Amino acid sequence: MKVVALISGGKDSCYNMMQCVAAGHEVVALANLRPTNHKDELDSYMYQTVGHEAIDLYSEAIGLPLYRRTIQGSSLAIGRDYTKCEGDEVEDLYHLLKLIKEKRGVEGVSVGAILSDYQRVRVENVCRRLNLQPLAYLWRRNQEDLLREIILSNVQAMIIKVAAFGLDPKKHLGKTLDQV
Repeated sequence: MKVVALISGGKDSCYNMMQCVAAGHEVVALANLRPTNHKDELDSYMYQTVGHEAIDLYSEAIGLPLYRRTIQGSSLAIGRDYTKCEGDEVEDLYHLLKLIKEKRGVEGVSVGAILSDYQRVRVENVCRRLNLQPLAYLWRRNQEDLLREIILSNVQAMIIKVAAFGLDPKKHLGKTLDQV
C-alpha cells in the first residue's frame, strides 16, 4: 500500500514509518504540520512541533518528498469524540492529507501515536473522511519494550526537550536514547 508518513521529528513517527516498510508498505511521501513563523513550539493538543526546523533533513536523508502545512487552527473541539470543526487544528491535517492523496495516490497514513486517544480519534476521523487507512503499529505498545526495541533498531534519537517526570534537563538533554 502507498503510504504517507506523518512525521514530527520524534522517534515514534520515525519508528512507525520503519514498521510500515517492514510490513511491506511503500512510503512515498512525508507530511508535517508546523507552527506559524517565529514560533519554536506550539501549545497544541494534537501536534508535537519541537525541532520542526530539522524536518527538511528527513526528506533529504530518506529521499522522499516532504509536504508541509502551517497550523492555522487551534484546539477547539477538545471533547472525547471529534467531528469536523472549522477552525480546529485537526482540519489542517485534513487539508494536508487531502493534498497528498490527490498528488501521490496514497492509501494509508503512518501515525506514530502510542497512548493518546485524543490524537488517535482525530487521525482516524480525518482518515475516514479521506478514505485512508491509518497505520499505527506503536499503538498501545508497552513503552519499556518499545523503547528497548527502538534503541536496538539503531534509531539515533536525541533528547531535545525534557517535559516529563523523571527526566532532568541537566542530566538528559542532548543525550541519545542509548545514553540515557
